[in-house]
Amino acid sequence: MKIDVKQMSLDLHKEYKGEIKVEAIIPVTNKEELSLAYTPGVAAPCLEIAKNKEKAYDYTLKGRSVAVISNGTAVLGLGDIGVFGSLPVIEGKALLHKSFAGTDAYPIAIDATDKDEIVNVIKAISPGFAGIHLEDIKAPECFYIEDKLKEVLDIPVYHDDQHGTAISVLAGLYNGLRIVNKNIEDIKVVIDGAGASGIAIANLLLSAGVKDIVLCDINGALIEGDKCLNKAQEKIAKLTNRNFETGYIEDLIKGKDVFIGVCVGNVVTTEMIKTMNKDSMVFALANPIPEILPKYAKLGGARITATGRGDFKNQMNNLLVFPGLFKGLLGGRIKNINDDMKLEVAKAIASLVKDDELNEDYILPSVFNREVVQAVSQAVIKFKDK
Repeated sequence: MKIDVKQMSLDLHKEYKGEIKVEAIIPVTNKEELSLAYTPGVAAPCLEIAKNKEKAYDYTLKGRSVAVISNGTAVLGLGDIGVFGSLPVIEGKALLHKSFAGTDAYPIAIDATDKDEIVNVIKAISPGFAGIHLEDIKAPECFYIEDKLKEVLDIPVYHDDQHGTAISVLAGLYNGLRIVNKNIEDIKVVIDGAGASGIAIANLLLSAGVKDIVLCDINGALIEGDKCLNKAQEKIAKLTNRNFETGYIEDLIKGKDVFIGVCVGNVVTTEMIKTMNKDSMVFALANPIPEILPKYAKLGGARITATGRGDFKNQMNNLLVFPGLFKGLLGGRIKNINDDMKLEVAKAIASLVKDDELNEDYILPSVFNREVVQAVSQAVIKFKDK
């Protein structure tokens, strides 16, 4: 019997009226307890924090709190569905932070599209949080917002659509290469989708040692000097496609070892996969419909396939990344996320798949493997004093 996931999800959300709630942890059952938790006693921590803002980590929930923020301009694969449409997703991310890593996360929807206004709002509310988790903000604005926030805030800023996706892809790639016995510096990669995720993946793969990467979008290959590119695309075009390949995905996929899709569903065919190199890897990550279903990629000769979905083998899910990442960041009061950290996190995730377990259908640990959060947070903690 086929399960109606959509209706079941609607019923579940309607029953619970959302996915998280706030609970009191200090009892207030009598006058004495009330006087300690609130006035007059609460003045004491207020004054301590006023003298030294770092004391907020000792006396308030700041140190365990993350703001999950969206403006609804790039929700899942649904696009710009508005700020209210983003609420279930950011509630869901808050739920996952708490359920997987014990971090208190709060969904915050900002009804604005102007990038500077968004930066100013986040800056204004940042004192109450130890980290900022950006979610579902469209490119190219997301790049500016993240970069600007890193300049003006003294807490870590992380855009999940960029870095969570890139880290999970690299972790899968590390293990896939062990199976196909190819060196990372020798492979040829095509990335279909040149928005936030595609550009972040390209940047991280370059840092990991991949030398031959071509990105494309609906207008074809990204080529240095193309006047139609936005600033983020111009920047990545200077580092990729050094052979100045032209054409569209059906042209660019030829002779590649790895296809990474972060665009829309059903844009790649079995015949296109047949033009890739032997023992190819196909990471089709568009949700809910991948660029090509695994069975059709396999028919085309792909040795390893992965999607973003849980009902197929090899799920490349950001859930492998962000709970443990923020656990490490908050635990170590680490203020910056850099490429070296992301590489270490990818290696940590990949290492959880042991040699005797590794196969074409198992290149990444399950998101329910509780070792993941611990391994990721430990990889992050290494950067505490760097």
